[in-house]
Amino acid sequence: MARATEGHVEIKGVTKIYEPLGVNVLAVAECSMEIKPGEFLAIVGPSGCGKTTLLNMLAGFDTLSEGEICVDGACVASPSMRLTPGPDRVVVFQLGALFPWRTVLENVCFGPIMQGAMSKKEATEKGRELLNIAGLDGFEDEYPMNISSGMQRRVEIVRALINEPKILLLDEPFRALDAMTKSVMHKYLLDLFDMIGKTIMFITHDLDESIYLADRVFVMTTRPGRLKKWIDVDLPRPRDITVRVSERFLELRQEAIEAVHEEALKAFERGERELAK
Repeated sequence: MARATEGHVEIKGVTKIYEPLGVNVLAVAECSMEIKPGEFLAIVGPSGCGKTTLLNMLAGFDTLSEGEICVDGACVASPSMRLTPGPDRVVVFQLGALFPWRTVLENVCFGPIMQGAMSKKEATEKGRELLNIAGLDGFEDEYPMNISSGMQRRVEIVRALINEPKILLLDEPFRALDAMTKSVMHKYLLDLFDMIGKTIMFITHDLDESIYLADRVFVMTTRPGRLKKWIDVDLPRPRDITVRVSERFLELRQEAIEAVHEEALKAFERGERELAK
């Protein structure tokens, strides 16, 4: 695997307060974490715990109320800073946004060409290389509507990677896929990770997915989101589907289930109380 030297993330005492209609909602409270260069980190927790909020603040899409976020020692987000999205932090969302009027290769190459980061020739060569790694060789000239949803997801990830980001941010990218397609996507994402070694933050509700893919799993509490526990995934790489029936995988899975289930019960009870008001 390529060894990353960039993409070191430090999230220090981050708090996020939303104020819809003048009512303060504490979404994330004093959350601190570190992601090492080239690490695959998964974040899990009950719905509404602030997983996506944390990702959006790192991406530069949302403001912080307190704390700071640093990438490779440089502050990229704090309460006093303006929103600063950048090509060093690229997001792949749950709902994709490929241009339907552009081919697969044109979608992949569009960003670096428009930004002037690469010539058309350079982008085309790099795009073909990444598409080949993602198992999409031969589909470069197809339009998004002519390929499967799983292939579209792979194109979106390749489109993010061609920009050479330090950090790849994935917000439940496989949630809408069926089990078979999701399994295929896991394989290709693991292959890409082994080859390129980028820092990855992966948001998911799927505990099996988090254990299978990640180096560490960050379990968040119910709202306001805080760190509940780390789970170190000491499964060897490269990984394939057989690891999911190993004794160690099942032990890690049970640890994650117990941690998240406790928080899910708290979230449910809180929701019941709020409905009763």
